[in-house]
Amino acid sequence: MNYKINEERLTADEYIDFLKETDLGSQYPKERFQERINKLVKNASISLVARNESNRIIGVCFGITDFAYWLFMTDLGVIRECTGQGVGKALVKKLHELAGGMKDIIMYTCVNENAIPFYEKIGMSRPDDVMVYNKIEWTDFTVR
Repeated sequence: MNYKINEERLTADEYIDFLKETDLGSQYPKERFQERINKLVKNASISLVARNESNRIIGVCFGITDFAYWLFMTDLGVIRECTGQGVGKALVKKLHELAGGMKDIIMYTCVNENAIPFYEKIGMSRPDDVMVYNKIEWTDFTVR
C-alpha cells in the first residue's frame, strides 16, 4: 500500500469523520466533545496525517512535546481497513523523530487494553513511574 505521512492540521470535522472509521473513536468523553476536539486539532505540538494515493486520510497521530525531553502521544489511529499494514508504526516513528528522536526524547502514551500488543510489538513498555491526576467528568461514548 502506498501512502504519505505529512505534518498537517486537520479541522475538527475532518478528525471526527476520521474517528468514525477507526477504533479510536471511543477514547474520548462525551462532555464538550466538539469543543475539546477543536482544541485538540489546533493545539497538538505535532500533527501527522497519513494519506493514500487517493488523498484519503488513513492514519492520524498527534503528540505534545517540549522537543527536548518528553513526548506524549495523545492520538494514534488507522482506519480499520488499513490496520496491520505498518501505517501506525510509521506514524509513531515519524512522531518520535520530529519531537527529537529516540536518543533524546522519552515517549509516553495511554492506550486502550486492546492496543497493548501493538505498542509492545513496536518496542514500547509499561512504565512504573507514571502518576495520574484525573478529576474530570467522563461519560463513555463512541464517535459515530
